[in-house]
Amino acid sequence: MLTNERTTRTERLLRVADEMMTAARTAPKGKGVDIIEVVLAAGETIGMLSKAMLEYSAKTGLGFIARDALNILHAEAIVLIGTTQQTQGLHCGYCGFESCEVKQQFPDVPCSLNTVDVGIAIGSACAVAADHRVDSRVMFSIGRVAQELDMIPGCNNIFGIPISCASKNPFFDRTSTAPTPQEPA
Repeated sequence: MLTNERTTRTERLLRVADEMMTAARTAPKGKGVDIIEVVLAAGETIGMLSKAMLEYSAKTGLGFIARDALNILHAEAIVLIGTTQQTQGLHCGYCGFESCEVKQQFPDVPCSLNTVDVGIAIGSACAVAADHRVDSRVMFSIGRVAQELDMIPGCNNIFGIPISCASKNPFFDRTSTAPTPQEPA
């Protein structure tokens, strides 16, 4: 029996995405409090997300989001990692407020430990992708629009990690949608 790599690509990448989600879940958390949420976007959801990113780019004028919107169409799957907000009672001041009680008066300001937890989970997920030699890239743009779409209800600080296995990583050396700077006259 012969199996062409191209015919099993999606199946294999979805297995890697599952392992990435496990790595994000089991990553260390500040004070051992698990407030991380992880979801997988695949299939037609990627196209829907790309369309929403194009609309968000047009609305905000952020051209790089349009570039990323076209870029994710090369992904077989996207792992989304976000966090619910919960102050950790450390009164560390890393969020810019003197105590957790003061910070809680500003619920839209994330607790710094929550943000660090998302970063550690992202790193763990990307390590799995790298271990499998799967192309990936952490993208704020995906997460920002996923947050707008409430793809992970109750979460913010969402980031997306698109994955692919192609002969060249489609998430690097991308064509920019930003205007080219003019040469001096």
